[in-house]
Amino acid sequence: MGLAEGKVVLVTGAAGGMGRAGAEIFGREGAAHVYVVDVNDAGGAETVAAVTGKGGAATFAHVDVTDEEAVAALVARIVAEQGRLDCAWNNAGITDVSGPFSALAKDAWDRMIAVNLTSVFLCMKHELRQMEAQGGGAIVNTSSGAGIVAAPGLPHYTAAKHGVLGITKAAAQEYNNRGIRVNAVCPGMTDTPMIRSWFDSSPEVAKATLAVMPGGRLGQPEQVAEAAVWLCSESAGWVSGLSMVVDGGFVNR
Repeated sequence: MGLAEGKVVLVTGAAGGMGRAGAEIFGREGAAHVYVVDVNDAGGAETVAAVTGKGGAATFAHVDVTDEEAVAALVARIVAEQGRLDCAWNNAGITDVSGPFSALAKDAWDRMIAVNLTSVFLCMKHELRQMEAQGGGAIVNTSSGAGIVAAPGLPHYTAAKHGVLGITKAAAQEYNNRGIRVNAVCPGMTDTPMIRSWFDSSPEVAKATLAVMPGGRLGQPEQVAEAAVWLCSESAGWVSGLSMVVDGGFVNR
């Protein structure tokens, strides 16, 4: 049996990168159905095709995860169609151009917090309600190495990713005796469209970052996704409140 055998799963930020890799791995590992959640319709359709092309079952849902009504409707839809929600990987996120702390615009701060932190809170809120009602489930949130150490020139990203670890621990503690596990993955620099875009906008930062990365290379989306799928599985049944760093050993703590 696969790690996700018979599970109903949702993955946000699944139109590409780590989210797409996760949707494919959940499908490979026997998920009953994978909900591919994103605002990128074309990328979402490609992810669904990748899952179904290998024999899995998947559906795309266009959802802005910063919109609580849309998030609540998503969870209600999944339950109406599948009867339950077993696993959720809250992975949607953005990055930004590096710059001085004192030059950071409030609009940029607000958007970063909304997408990278508030959306995780909103997804967890409605996932937890459903999982408690059905008697259990597993949630994984995407933080970052920047949830542990500061990302140079990105104070708003650093704050949001530290916040993700905080609400992960809070939920894990509160729901510990209700059959719900909540964990986080903390990817290092991973070869995704988001990181490539950030590198393109900040070539000097990119050069300096790669120079200190293990082996001088980026991680692969599948390496992070494998960890997230494992954390959702029964194999991790005694694991909750964990911040799992997946970065080749770059951040030692």
